Amino acid sequence: MPQPITATNDFVVKFANVNGSGSASANRLFTMSVLRMGVPVSPRNIFPSNIQGLPTWYEVRVSEAGHLGARGGIDLMVAMNPQTWDQDVASIEPGGYLFYDSSKPMPKSKFRDDINVIGVPLTEICNKEYADPRQRQLFKNIIYLGALSALLDMDPAETEKLFGEQFKGKEKLIAPNVKALHMGREYALQNLACPIGLRVKRSTAVGKRIFLEGNSAAALGAVYGGATVCAWYPITPSSSLAEAFQRHCARYRTDPETKKARYAILQAEDELASIGMVIGAGWNGARAFTATSGPGISLMQEFLGLAYFAEIPAVVFDVQRAGPSTGMPTRTQQCDLLSCAYASHGDTKHVLLFPEDPRECFEMGAQAFDLADRLQTPIFMLLDLDIGMNERLCEPLAWDDSRTFDRGKVMTAEELEAGKEFGRYLDVDGDGIPYRTYPGTHPTRGSFFTRGTSRDRYARYTEDGAAYKDNMDRLLKKFETAKKLVPAPVRRDAKSPSRFGVLYYGSTSPAMQEALDGLDAKGLPLDAMRVRGFPFHDDIIAFVNAHERVFVIEQNRDAQLRTLLITEGNLDPAKVVPVLHYDGTPITARFILGRIADQLDPANVTPLRKVVS
Repeated sequence: MPQPITATNDFVVKFANVNGSGSASANRLFTMSVLRMGVPVSPRNIFPSNIQGLPTWYEVRVSEAGHLGARGGIDLMVAMNPQTWDQDVASIEPGGYLFYDSSKPMPKSKFRDDINVIGVPLTEICNKEYADPRQRQLFKNIIYLGALSALLDMDPAETEKLFGEQFKGKEKLIAPNVKALHMGREYALQNLACPIGLRVKRSTAVGKRIFLEGNSAAALGAVYGGATVCAWYPITPSSSLAEAFQRHCARYRTDPETKKARYAILQAEDELASIGMVIGAGWNGARAFTATSGPGISLMQEFLGLAYFAEIPAVVFDVQRAGPSTGMPTRTQQCDLLSCAYASHGDTKHVLLFPEDPRECFEMGAQAFDLADRLQTPIFMLLDLDIGMNERLCEPLAWDDSRTFDRGKVMTAEELEAGKEFGRYLDVDGDGIPYRTYPGTHPTRGSFFTRGTSRDRYARYTEDGAAYKDNMDRLLKKFETAKKLVPAPVRRDAKSPSRFGVLYYGSTSPAMQEALDGLDAKGLPLDAMRVRGFPFHDDIIAFVNAHERVFVIEQNRDAQLRTLLITEGNLDPAKVVPVLHYDGTPITARFILGRIADQLDPANVTPLRKVVS
């Protein structure tokens, strides 16, 4: 046997299954069992965009140190899919472990000499115990879960408790699942060397953190942010956000006495219709949003230009996936920055928010509606599949009950009656934001014509060049005002002075934090700044200008954040070095550390090359 990997509460397990086999529930039970033992975990579901029968994977990083980013490399592969056997075996780290169904003998050529092979005759065990084909398949998953509990020295009581929670109201299903769990566990204890070098030991490292998906957290943020209207069209990976909003509204926006819904959720015929409904609701004074992904943003372009030019509040949750076109619908990327920042034709600039985890999805999900009303414009919150559809540990969600909604500049009937001057596109205080009125505010005053064509400060139609330029300049001034309103960047300085820095955003955050620690250990300290919004805060531009060279970490091919920085910050392109990852998998700390370390000489920390590809 090769020298096995030994690690306690610090390893990566990957399950290779077939879509539709019922494995997802068992694999999540594994994750939750580790979590209930007090050890932080970070799972990622890798699933096909096609029908049942295709390969699916579920990767779980166990890290008592709290590293939540994808690490790269697999320590224990649970290989349950013959279709992907070769690539699954190839991904195991030297000295790692291969767990497989040994019911049928396999040729030696299918294994590696530098890994540890663990065979359990799962199919044989199931066939002896169960006659029904579906039961054989479902309980096979639970049996391998039981075997893993013995191999990894896990407490089966935690899984048994989870059965009780999962089958609440269906108690007759608990005993059969407990039995299957212990069938696998007893086989492993009697026939295998247990535990192996990888072990789960009880800990308190989880603390008070909670475990949830970014899409659900963003939807809850929309509820707390005052949203009452959602118009959407199903598209992976954003559909679960709208569905979560519906569940949250059923709980929090239903009249307890009359049981009537105090919200409107509309599934439109396409993305174009959905954003049109959102803009109509926003014009009428409601807080409204849509949830979509890259192809939806493409279809919404004309309406987004209308909302920008007519200055109508709207919120767009863009859960990014790999593109262009249909791309890889179930793979993650950060590739919609440019399409959102400049959505629509002509001179448009939109506000973008970049949450790093479910907690910020909640916070920014609520904040987006205040920003939309305050700035009277569409606000884009850019999640991605890695944040949106995967469960992640984060700090508990918090809300100040004394907080009130910021509806921005809305002229009241009393102000109009008192004779206050109203011009729908009149800038009265120099911030570029005019006053608006809600429909029906006053019977004779405060009305205006909403149009997508040019007009003067009082909403009167005109194609006079001077009036058009005046309006466009004011919109640009409003965009400058937005710099002070979007979330400020978060800075982390190196332990020792550094001439080099790094910028990153969104779901890259956990991998970046781990990579920074690794770079510091290698004698390559870097100052770091996490970008949380666009337009860019002045501190971001100052950060770049204060360093000799700044790496920009992105999960797209075309360095879109770097492009925005150069364009909007008037930066020297030679100062901002792209580090790009775009194969559809989450970026890893290993990747970031390797690419940056490759560019710097630890002897004097001077750059070796200009561009990282």
